[in-house]
Amino acid sequence: MSASIEEPSGPRMRVLWLSTFAFTLLFAVWLMFGVLGLKIREELGLTPAQFEWLLATAILAGALPRLNFGVWADQLGGRVMMTALLAFTAIPTYFVTRATNFEELLACAALFGLAGNSFTVGISWVAAWYPASSKGTALGVFGAGNVGASVTKFLGPVMLASVPAAGWFGGVIPGGWRSVPIVYSVLLLVTAAAVWFLSPSPDRKPGRGRATKDLYAPLKYARVWRFSLYYVVVFGAYVALAGWLPKYYVDVYGLTPANAGYLTALFIFPASLLRPLGGWLSDKFGPRIVTYAVFVGMTAALGVLSVLPVGVAAFTALVFVVGVGMGVGKASVYKYVPNYFPMDVGAVGGLVGMLGALGGFVLPPAFGAIGRATGTPQTAFFALLALTVASLVWLHVTVMRLKAAERRAEELETATVAVGV
Repeated sequence: MSASIEEPSGPRMRVLWLSTFAFTLLFAVWLMFGVLGLKIREELGLTPAQFEWLLATAILAGALPRLNFGVWADQLGGRVMMTALLAFTAIPTYFVTRATNFEELLACAALFGLAGNSFTVGISWVAAWYPASSKGTALGVFGAGNVGASVTKFLGPVMLASVPAAGWFGGVIPGGWRSVPIVYSVLLLVTAAAVWFLSPSPDRKPGRGRATKDLYAPLKYARVWRFSLYYVVVFGAYVALAGWLPKYYVDVYGLTPANAGYLTALFIFPASLLRPLGGWLSDKFGPRIVTYAVFVGMTAALGVLSVLPVGVAAFTALVFVVGVGMGVGKASVYKYVPNYFPMDVGAVGGLVGMLGALGGFVLPPAFGAIGRATGTPQTAFFALLALTVASLVWLHVTVMRLKAAERRAEELETATVAVGV
């Protein structure tokens, strides 16, 4: 059953808000080692290499299976998949609090890292409940849940300050950094119950009854891979810059880590919170026009960042422009998916999300390698500029081909009418 604008809005609104809250929480869990890392390293005596493996394992666990999770959501329904993911993730998240060595933490990271796949589950679920006229806005609101990356940054210091070293209730809630994952594990279970009992039933399952090979069939189309490249630019690069910019501010401009973090937030927040705006613009003007504008704006800002030495104020302003483009672009790219593949949002959205997340894994070391090879960290922006220009060129060539095909079809129709007359 496809969504219709005439349907009551209550059920689909429950799907939207429950999925968005669940995604925000799961996104926070997925990236929690990035914030708790210093405390974990200090207590367990981890080497830098070991800690990097923890981060990489969690990120890959939340990236590589996204295609499969999207297909399962199409087949089984987002309600079942989101509930199962929340409940399952609570278990390894709790055991993080009991870990005493690197091997135990690594096993936990491989399991709680599956939380990152909640994105494609939610995309499939929300798309199944919303009509085409408002799909972009709905997916944009849901996608803003990636602000969950900042939740641990705020929750962590509060928990560390409020929970005594000995913990609460005789150590049932431990003290220090271990209090954060145990709070998350409780929230995950509560949210799983809320999703199951408060979301509409029966759920919508666009892939039910279809052969598995049919669900994967859209991946043969070139436009799916084109959308994936777009998403590497607007999401993968967002993840990469969010982790890379603080060090850049420190190394290039000599700022303190605290001030570097504040200025990086001026990039993170528009890149996260403007996603609903991007969805609304895509509903109103279409994803093609919005994505065009995003790539043109990003190309201009990245061109200056790649070539001209600028002061910290100008640099921050240009990075803010890039963040705005990424925030809007993440929604416009995903608006393409239900437009072209309304019955395969899980599979197509899963591939696009998987490659975007892998971009966030690959780009940081690429930025570092380029900076070290040239001796100038600024040149790392060339890598992102090249990706953006490639996406813009591919988009432009595709649009020109589509317009040429439309003109030929109109000319043929005109000729046919003339012959008939």
